[in-house]
Amino acid sequence: MDWGEVLDGTAAVFMVIGGLMSLAAGVGLVRFPDLHSRMHAATKPQVLGLLMMLLSAGIMWRSWSWLAICLLVWSLMLLTAPVSAHVVGRAAIGRSICARICSLTMSWP
Repeated sequence: MDWGEVLDGTAAVFMVIGGLMSLAAGVGLVRFPDLHSRMHAATKPQVLGLLMMLLSAGIMWRSWSWLAICLLVWSLMLLTAPVSAHVVGRAAIGRSICARICSLTMSWP
């Protein structure tokens, strides 16, 4: 077994993990009951899934220039995902959508 096969195996494992994380984000958007849970599902696993996919692509390309591009893409995603979730949350609070949805899905004692 040479070094190329080890890198290919590592890239394959990262790609599978990234795909599963992105799938978990999609399932969470469909299955979670309230807005806050859906915002969490849209940002956390999706960003980690993208990181794993980009690491896999960087390993497969075996070039430092592509690795720099992958880091740029991931850093932009790290900046935009929390901001978009914050904007969606503020819009929901401003329109009091959250209060209506939470009152339907949660039972208070």
